[in-house]
Amino acid sequence: MDIAALAISMKQVDLMQNVSIAVTKQSMEFQEQSIEQLIEVTNVSHPTLGHTIDISI
Repeated sequence: MDIAALAISMKQVDLMQNVSIAVTKQSMEFQEQSIEQLIEVTNVSHPTLGHTIDISI
């Protein structure tokens, strides 16, 4: 294998790794946004929650 072919092959591997990292980062950011939205939804309290107390003796 000549030097030029080796250099091209190494650049292709480098590009594939960079693309893989970029896709992984994008996926992590999407998951983070989804988790933040889920937390916001679960933090919304019911309008009558905490207004009454049930006591039985």
